[in-house]
Amino acid sequence: MHTLHTGTVPEGSTEQWRDAKRYLWLIGLVVPSLAFVAFAVYAGTGFTPIMWIGPVVILAVVPVIDLAAGLDTSNPPEEIIEALEADRYYRWITYAFLPIQYAGFLLACYLIAKGHLPGDTHQLSLAGRIGIAISIGCIGGIGINTAHELGHKREANERWLSKIALAQCFYGHFYKEHNHGHHVRVATPEDPASARMGESFYRFWPRTVVGSLRSAWNLEKRRYARRHTHPFHLGNDVLNAWLMSASLWTAVTVWLGVGVVPYLVLQAVVAFSLLEVINFMEHYGMRRQKVGQPGRERYERVNPSHSWNSNNIATNVLLYHLQRHSDHHANPTRRYQALRDFKESPVLPTGYAGMIVLALIPPLFRRVMDPRVVAHFDGDITLANVQPGKLEKLLLKYPAPATHTAEAANADLTRQQFDDGVRAARCPGCGYVYEVDAGNELEGFAAGTAWKDIPDDWCCPDCGVREKVDFVALTQALP
Repeated sequence: MHTLHTGTVPEGSTEQWRDAKRYLWLIGLVVPSLAFVAFAVYAGTGFTPIMWIGPVVILAVVPVIDLAAGLDTSNPPEEIIEALEADRYYRWITYAFLPIQYAGFLLACYLIAKGHLPGDTHQLSLAGRIGIAISIGCIGGIGINTAHELGHKREANERWLSKIALAQCFYGHFYKEHNHGHHVRVATPEDPASARMGESFYRFWPRTVVGSLRSAWNLEKRRYARRHTHPFHLGNDVLNAWLMSASLWTAVTVWLGVGVVPYLVLQAVVAFSLLEVINFMEHYGMRRQKVGQPGRERYERVNPSHSWNSNNIATNVLLYHLQRHSDHHANPTRRYQALRDFKESPVLPTGYAGMIVLALIPPLFRRVMDPRVVAHFDGDITLANVQPGKLEKLLLKYPAPATHTAEAANADLTRQQFDDGVRAARCPGCGYVYEVDAGNELEGFAAGTAWKDIPDDWCCPDCGVREKVDFVALTQALP
């Protein structure tokens, strides 16, 4: 298993580089617009099956387009990434997703409750109501991906927009767990959002749904413990996100009646299940190895070999480069338009849309993916993240080599040593700076909290990749 960090930028191609997908990113707004396509067709024809447009497009149409449209391995060169990320055109595309998402959501709720659209005479059947609830759930699930893109950014307004996007599906704790839980523990047995080899999606689903919720709460509980108080405050990122969802659902129920509640629950379950099936495939079987001296071991840093990637262009423009997952985990604050492909990243056989279909059929998914996991670890699945109790059975099918070398990346990880006089320290990954004089109230560190008093297992609050021991001391606090 090789971990050379090599992109796919052709030599000599950086001087005149332009984003060939610049206007293709607008296709991402097609997904929230599907609701209005359904409404228009239904109003004009009374054709009830159109209400199922969401799952039909995601599970049938997009996989076919992925296969037809092919791959895109182009990378932005390193020297233009800063300018590319500063181009506000790209972030306005993600902002535009939200009003379209919520306009469709509210109109769908009205249709479900009243049985017809405003000014329309067609009466929607039960099958039609279920169909539009599932379609709105599919849109909400893609909306979680928009929330994912926004939630990783440093700007406070984008982080709040992330929570707004999550409110529809009552999954606001994802904001906390994903950024400070999953990104810290990714590709390890401790991570509820990293699937294990031999684990089916139907077994993974309850483990990740319950485990992620529990993890998000514990993260906030620990944060408030550093403030020497209980976690029941409005500043709690789990509570305020749930409060947004509760307020939205209550307003819709008061407006349209309690009959809409079962459909609200249905669309929410569809939405977060769509998220979790994507989580299931993104790190299936991947495991970071432990390095360091006995008693002081830690997981190797995240690198491009720990996430499954795909360069199918159709799904990539629909999901804001989510399929370039390796670079996202290495650089979580990097904006979607600047994410790169790496040669050493394990590659899925098709785009996420097609992989969702495979994941829903466990024997087919394992037949396709297990050999790829084995190949990724050079035939040694003892290095993989395997479902407990399944290793012996899997070894009968995929015997491990007589000897193996666990080549862990960054095996020479260093632990920075600071004296008590350090006034500031910088994350070498994303550039976040902790200043002793300012502290970090959001993380539970009051102004003046000394660097030596920061817990050793504390991770960078911006990228979630580097731990305290990775930080680099600055000679003086910033002005």
